[in-house]
Amino acid sequence: MTVHVVGAGLAGLAASVRLAKAGRTVVLHEAAGHAGGRCRSFLDANLDRVIDNGTHLILSANPCLFAYLDAIGGRLVEHAPAQFPFFDLRSGAFWTIRPNAGPIPWWIFSPTRRVAGTKPGDYLGGHRLVNAPRHATVAERTKGPLADRLWKPLAEAVLNTSPAEGQARLLGAVIARTLMKGERHCRPYSAPDGLSAALVEPALETLSEAGAELRFQRRLIGVEAQALIFENERLALGFDDRAILALPSWVMAGFLPMKLPAATRAIVNAHFRLDRVPHLPGDRPYLGLVGGAAQWLAQRGDVLSVTVSAADALVGQSNDAIATTLWRDCARVLGRDPLAVPPVRVLKERRATLAHTPAQEALRPKAATQFPRLVLAGDWTATGLPSTLEGAVQSGFTAADLVLADLAKG
Repeated sequence: MTVHVVGAGLAGLAASVRLAKAGRTVVLHEAAGHAGGRCRSFLDANLDRVIDNGTHLILSANPCLFAYLDAIGGRLVEHAPAQFPFFDLRSGAFWTIRPNAGPIPWWIFSPTRRVAGTKPGDYLGGHRLVNAPRHATVAERTKGPLADRLWKPLAEAVLNTSPAEGQARLLGAVIARTLMKGERHCRPYSAPDGLSAALVEPALETLSEAGAELRFQRRLIGVEAQALIFENERLALGFDDRAILALPSWVMAGFLPMKLPAATRAIVNAHFRLDRVPHLPGDRPYLGLVGGAAQWLAQRGDVLSVTVSAADALVGQSNDAIATTLWRDCARVLGRDPLAVPPVRVLKERRATLAHTPAQEALRPKAATQFPRLVLAGDWTATGLPSTLEGAVQSGFTAADLVLADLAKG
């Protein structure tokens, strides 16, 4: 009685940990030579620093992710109280969003806690997002000064999709569990030693200690109702065996006779190694930017990381052009020479996440498939959340729980 998990990204790791903790025999298959997928760290030779392949700011309103951390003994650093500094590259305006404790948002009545140039009534757009019909986009449900200074940055960061395309209700689901619940649900967390050290390596250690088998360099090339087809092996599934397929949607689309969401959006990250530890406005190791090419800055030691989501227009440019453009924005914030680009590593994820449009949202499948022994996992499945770390872990837990319930029937 074995559960085969295919894909060692965060969804596959979460499913494997859940199953192993429940005492099930687990074999984890991964096409690459390492685990983590789009959530991992590596030593960059040019920078001589460990960097993440994608920068993530994790919020406290992520119950599945924190349950996963508890299960593997992973560690994140909390930045409390919740504060979100922003800088407008066009005007030089600076503000910090400071949610208050509790669900009554009195912070929107304080000019020192809300977005610069806004009024309390502007924040009704949040409720228009939460209560939006499925076909509505973010742009259709948000107007006024907050559209540019809050809803656009959030849509691009959370949905990795422009406000003109992104589903309003999906962004509203995230706002409902964070800003609308108060400060304790908005607290940011970061991984000071990298995503692998926090989320991947402890999971692999947990699985090894539980007796799970890890098989790398195992690329799945086909799926049958009772077998998994790898490049060098047809793995038959016994009557009591189960499989969780935690692979990207565009991979699964070639295996299953069903229409799956296929449109994706890119993310570009640039990691600059500076000659000294930078100080960001707001005294936090992160900063939101509006009015430029760069969207979010994150500081870890002497490395300043820049994230650009919904980056399809940027990803086709050369690395040098991207670095020059993004450093210009960083230099404006830091008071540095915009022409003196420091050592940099540019990372392009062309298919980083789903395009969270209303049309694509309608295609996201549930975990169960038409094949009784096969279950799906991945941040692209119907989690009710965007393609985030929380969505990935939640999908892994959901898949594992389905398998456990099925096996419990005998």
